[in-house]
Amino acid sequence: MSEHTDPLPLCRPSIGPEEIAAVTEVLASGWLTTGRQAAAFEAELAAFCAAPKTTCPPHAVAVSSATAGMHVTLHALGIGPGDEVVTPSLTWVSTVNSIVLTGATPVFADIDPHTLMVSAETIAPCLGPRTRLIVPVHFAGAPLDLDPIRKLAATHNIPLVEDAAHAIGAAYRGQRIGAQGTAIFSFHPIKNITTGEGGMVVSDDASLIERIRRLKFHGLGQDAYDRHTQGRAPQSEVQEPGWKYNLTDLAAALGRTQLRRLPEFIAARGRLAACYRQRLASVPGVRPLALPPWPHQHAWHLFIVRIDPKEAGVDRDTLLQRLQERGIGCGIHFKAVHLQSYYRQRLPQWLGRLPATEQCSEQILSLPLFPAMTEADVNRVAAAIQEATG
Repeated sequence: MSEHTDPLPLCRPSIGPEEIAAVTEVLASGWLTTGRQAAAFEAELAAFCAAPKTTCPPHAVAVSSATAGMHVTLHALGIGPGDEVVTPSLTWVSTVNSIVLTGATPVFADIDPHTLMVSAETIAPCLGPRTRLIVPVHFAGAPLDLDPIRKLAATHNIPLVEDAAHAIGAAYRGQRIGAQGTAIFSFHPIKNITTGEGGMVVSDDASLIERIRRLKFHGLGQDAYDRHTQGRAPQSEVQEPGWKYNLTDLAAALGRTQLRRLPEFIAARGRLAACYRQRLASVPGVRPLALPPWPHQHAWHLFIVRIDPKEAGVDRDTLLQRLQERGIGCGIHFKAVHLQSYYRQRLPQWLGRLPATEQCSEQILSLPLFPAMTEADVNRVAAAIQEATG
């Protein structure tokens, strides 16, 4: 049994004096809701994503969560009853929930079990006459192989929206995720940067961004800060019904500070991931996800291993329990959506049709990973895994 008793969490946000000072400044300013900080955060994140010398730079809209971002984006694209949206089942339920809540039907593409991501090859058989959107998911900080997926979408004239909740700071073939097309980021506390709760829709489609900006704030042409600073009428006209999905300045101030530290965070995560890979290389049946073979920069949002029960001598759920008993926080990202109780009943036709997804759903385990961890922490986790397997 490990001698360590202090709990090691799965994740912990990196909040320091700079973040606290930024939020305190907003509290003292008298303007707490969407305002100057939110506008600056949008501009800075769009600039962060932008490719050098791009002719069509991205624009960004801050929202209260990535789920809210997905909801307004689906609505802005006109997705609704009778439509089909292709996406993986191995993702957080919010992606599929958002599709279902529009009245559309999710169509699940299977994944590569080594990366947990869909590909053009797994998406293609899912396309049909009612397909109106493809929503692939970047996973654990690794980027999708986007060029073949983009080519497939363009060939069939189907829009593509990247679920980039895991991918802030990741890059594909020299371009940061968000530089091209449409991507939705999450700033939940588990993510590489956080605003407490929050998200961002980034797109090089200016008309789409304009509609998303309107929909995220009641369908008005301007938000409260815009009306205040531009001297506009106290009440703007509703151009179409919308929601209240705006991000507050309190959250945006935190996000701006976190964004400046993102390269530092990713570097720390990468060092820890390399240490994990080295320490776990000789542990039977415990396999880290494969690194994508295409040129990329990994953001190392999560460190995920697959547990082969025959080789490891223990199944995933038992190993998770044993690690928790040793004070080590673990997670499952994710139980496949089509295996969740609601979707098992609503979409039973998918059971057994996604072999890689179903196998990985039973085998994947997320290990602790956050910038403040040390190599000693990684060694502790690896030692505990060795003790708990075999």
